[in-house]
Amino acid sequence: MSRKHPGRFHIFIPGPTNIPERILNAMHISSEDQRNPEIPDLTIPLYKDVKKVFKSEKGTVFLFPGSGTGAWESAIINTMSPNEKVLIYRFGQFSHLWADMFQRLGLDVQIEDRDWGTGTPPEEVEKTLKADTNHEIKVVCVTQNETATGVTSHVEDVRKVMDACNHPALLFVDGVSSIASIDFRMDEWGVDCAISGSQKGFMLPSGMAIMCVSEKALEAHKNAQLKRCYYSWEDQIATNKDGYFPYTPQIPMLRALQESCNIIFDEGLENVFKRHHRIAEGVRKAVLEGWNLKLCAQDPYWYSDTVTAIVVPEDKDAKEVISTAFNKYHLSLGAGLTKVAGKVFRIGHLGDLNELQAAAAIQGAEMAMIDSGISVKPGSGVAAASEYWRKSI
Repeated sequence: MSRKHPGRFHIFIPGPTNIPERILNAMHISSEDQRNPEIPDLTIPLYKDVKKVFKSEKGTVFLFPGSGTGAWESAIINTMSPNEKVLIYRFGQFSHLWADMFQRLGLDVQIEDRDWGTGTPPEEVEKTLKADTNHEIKVVCVTQNETATGVTSHVEDVRKVMDACNHPALLFVDGVSSIASIDFRMDEWGVDCAISGSQKGFMLPSGMAIMCVSEKALEAHKNAQLKRCYYSWEDQIATNKDGYFPYTPQIPMLRALQESCNIIFDEGLENVFKRHHRIAEGVRKAVLEGWNLKLCAQDPYWYSDTVTAIVVPEDKDAKEVISTAFNKYHLSLGAGLTKVAGKVFRIGHLGDLNELQAAAAIQGAEMAMIDSGISVKPGSGVAAASEYWRKSI
């Protein structure tokens, strides 16, 4: 990236996020022998700490070189057989890509399209599962946080209706942009495969697929017939128990992940969630009360605490806002994707950040909007956010 401006570049996309210095320092190490006898001293405690972030005691953690997309694939191929049925609600770019992966891997995918700006509707999941008297649906999918639209679905409500129907389907959750930022309860909510990536709430560089799976998912794995190799669980299970991996792991990333867990626990996991909510509320105040603009999320039930998607006036182009922010103000904002391309821009507010950092994103976005011909009052966004933050801390 060219450095046209002095000072720090401001990255406020919903991942990759800012990397704390403690994590950068933890990664700055010489090469290590991945089979040396001290490696289990790192990995075995690390599995336990990652499970704490997922709020799981019974689950099994797998760490793969890759991304959240790799974790998606691992969850599918290790638990399913060709032509088995999947239920997924599509309401944004990432729920769409997840559905597309199921189809490309040879599954029978029941896709239910919903407005972009809403999420997985528990009441409709209940109706569908009640009608599935033969239990043909093997997996129910929930994108906990749809990054493209700033929408959070309520996993706990989906679990309640699954239990009410006494339906045996596995529950898969995409937690790429929610886990370690928004409350997630693996065991309590009966989640069977929860997937995440390193570059969001874990505050790491991209490059690690992080997942936690239930005992029920491990049982399904025993009979799963989809072909698998690199992302197989059996190879990991055989070596992870002793603290090692079936192939060369990314040791610097493992050390960074341990420091990430340390940072999270130093703050306190519940405090991490509260901080994300507080900062997100301030951003929403800026949009709704300061700028008098609309959110892509259609109702407070769907509001995301990790990313806010802001709808620009119909006669304006969000792409111009994003370009101006980048080129003039040294600020990266998230772009609108596919259906909402040019209609929204996104402010990511997750990971290592505080109120003053978020205020910089609000101010930069505001200046870029004014430069792009969008009528907002100068200073109104930060004023609305700061009044909320002052009173809420």
